[in-house]
Amino acid sequence: MPKDSNGHLIPGSVSPRRTVPASITKPEYVGRPAPAKFTGGDVYAPEQVELIRESGRIAASAIEYVAAHIRPGVTTEELDRLGHEYVVEHGAYPSCLGYRGFPKSVCTSVNEVVCHGIPDDTVLDEGDIVNLDITAFKNGFHGDTNRTFIVGNASQEVTDLVSRTEEALARGIKAVAPGRQVNVIGRTIESYARRFGYGVVRDFTGHGVGAAFHSGLIIPHYDSAPEFDTVMEVGMVFTIEPMLTLGTHEWDMWSDDWTVTTKDKSITAQFEHTIVVTERGAEILTLPAEGA
Repeated sequence: MPKDSNGHLIPGSVSPRRTVPASITKPEYVGRPAPAKFTGGDVYAPEQVELIRESGRIAASAIEYVAAHIRPGVTTEELDRLGHEYVVEHGAYPSCLGYRGFPKSVCTSVNEVVCHGIPDDTVLDEGDIVNLDITAFKNGFHGDTNRTFIVGNASQEVTDLVSRTEEALARGIKAVAPGRQVNVIGRTIESYARRFGYGVVRDFTGHGVGAAFHSGLIIPHYDSAPEFDTVMEVGMVFTIEPMLTLGTHEWDMWSDDWTVTTKDKSITAQFEHTIVVTERGAEILTLPAEGA
């Protein structure tokens, strides 16, 4: 619950919005219908990169903390509570909370949900998969990451999809290099995913992140050339977050204007890191703290 007779997800009951202590600085968009237009760039000084890394470490550690509680019978609402409390206890604001009206602190995307699933009273069952997407805002900078987890044991087909989506992210990160166009990342991801006949979601992409949650820079996960030809530079910060499916890349949107599902209800997985372009390639900024 809530699932229909075919086992497909249906909207559940969403609890009231959680509170954040007044002592924690909130992003400028909280309480507004949309963020202010971002006028900055995507290249950051080393000291700014370290602040993005601090936020990214909190987000990644929060995911590890929440993931330890994933099991059959837990609700996505409970996972949101755990993630919210972890981020707040570490002096950060959960960036999703209040972003364009999003009502929760964590995105929990289950089975056929591509992204932006809203935590509710959905109970996770054996064999489900759930993506936890957490962004933390601290010292004026966001760090954004997500991972997909298997609830108990899943079929080999689903288990392979999850592991190969993580590998697709790793290959996308390895494609990063100064002087290359960002569409090289998508070409690399799609060429890998096509080996297995997976759908590669096109309309939801990686993005510039740092001083803004979404800067306007788009990082495609499919071969979009000649579009999206921004040239990578040392110090540029953005996310890579491929979404692969067992079926189509086409999607539907629920009436909540957030929850995106595969049009054919096929299972979909996603992994995400925030990275910075370096002289040698890329460095991941969303790794958990040791012992987290």
